Amino acid sequence: MGTISRLIISLLFVIAMAWYVNITFGHLPNAGFLILATVFGAYMAMNIGANDAANNVGPLVGSGAVTLGGAILIAFIFEFLGAFIAGGDVVGTIKDGIVSQDAFGGNRMIFVYAMSASLLAGAIWLNIATYIKAPVSTTHSIVGGVIGAGIVAGGFAVVSWAKVGSIVASWIISPILGGIFAALFLLFIKKTVIYKENQLDAAKKIVPLLISFMVTLFITYLIYKGVKNIWSNIVAIFSFLPQEKKPSLFIALLIGLFAGVGSYFYVKPKFEQKISNSSGELRANINTFFNIPLIFSAALLSFAHGSNDRANAIGPLAAVNDAITNMTISVEASLPLWVTLVGALGLSVGLTLFGAKLIKLVGSEITDLDQIRVFAITVASGFVVLLASELGMPVSSTHIAIGAVFGVGFMREWLGSKQQIGEEKQELHIEIEKHDDLKLKLENCDESDYKTRLELTNQIKQQKKIVKKLKKALRDQYVKTEMIKKIITSWVVTVPISAILGAIIFLVIKGAVGV
Repeated sequence: MGTISRLIISLLFVIAMAWYVNITFGHLPNAGFLILATVFGAYMAMNIGANDAANNVGPLVGSGAVTLGGAILIAFIFEFLGAFIAGGDVVGTIKDGIVSQDAFGGNRMIFVYAMSASLLAGAIWLNIATYIKAPVSTTHSIVGGVIGAGIVAGGFAVVSWAKVGSIVASWIISPILGGIFAALFLLFIKKTVIYKENQLDAAKKIVPLLISFMVTLFITYLIYKGVKNIWSNIVAIFSFLPQEKKPSLFIALLIGLFAGVGSYFYVKPKFEQKISNSSGELRANINTFFNIPLIFSAALLSFAHGSNDRANAIGPLAAVNDAITNMTISVEASLPLWVTLVGALGLSVGLTLFGAKLIKLVGSEITDLDQIRVFAITVASGFVVLLASELGMPVSSTHIAIGAVFGVGFMREWLGSKQQIGEEKQELHIEIEKHDDLKLKLENCDESDYKTRLELTNQIKQQKKIVKKLKKALRDQYVKTEMIKKIITSWVVTVPISAILGAIIFLVIKGAVGV
């Protein structure tokens, strides 16, 4: 599908949402602002789908477990289901309480302008980030927009700077934790299976346990993060469950363990039969056996993402709807069906039309992936999100996922440096020896022989460049190092850029209405 076709379809989606709001609420005072916020919300939802959803299915495509089209279909279905079914009946309006309600002085229209501005600001930055192939946090994008609009509306004092500090901390904590745990999981698989003398026996023991652990983790993740908004409805049906508003980690883990144990006894005989009857390289057979569990985990991650991150698009939209239809400013707003559909459909449409670029980047342009490496990335991402949520640590699921991809790449580089890995490394050693020989000649050269010393100095400089180039080429076999600077920079500038955009758009809206 060409670019023009994708733009036309996305425009039709936005127009359809705006048309519905117009025929339904057009009679209300200030209905034009609800239509405007709907346009911005639909645009934001599509950008969330295009940028953020790639983290869940990108590694799957990179490993070859599914095609790009298959991954988009999985994400489309489960992002939509997560947003539509498990999104809940209410949503936070002022994202994460980052700005005090005092910023708006009880003036609901100022509140409407600010929420509309934050939506458009976050959407524009996400659009730019997707275009330049930078996976960024959608939460930080909308938070930046809220901060900018809030500061213009009420001054710097209305911003919770402690919460802004936690966002800054998440830039460091999230990728480091994701990278460390992904590297450790990959190292565990290498040490317990790949590097074993009898790989077959080791695989029969370890692989079923790994899959059981994955099932346990992601069922726990689904219960704890994916259906928390509708948990009260679930416990109403299953009365034997603790009657709580949200599931505790203990209950989620208990259900996850039950599923994990069941999967172990199901998987173990099937895996042993496959390995015993198959021919070819053992690692290739292990990789293919991970396909179904990885697809399963990607579907659950997409479901949980849809249920959580749709709030970044429809939280401010729900706030505008509440302010115009009920004439009130709310910290939490009810979610009418049409608002939920804006978020659910927008996520899926954006992913389908524009998500391929980021899916390819996450899946293949940072480091080469296979199913074993993707297992380490996926499990690390889910594990760190659960751990951080329970400990109250400020993290970003986007940064965790990207950090996990880098962690696997760096672990591959470290392990590769311990082995002889081909002609490139031999060539590097030869060039390093040449460099060292030249330095030795320079040290032993007569200080009065200026001409020879100058020639040797120039040769050493040239040789140093050759060695540096070969080292970079060797590193890039494992991690595309140029991506690190680009991605980290995009993370750091997300909140400031969104805040600047939010402030400008808020002022433009106020000026347009003559306030």
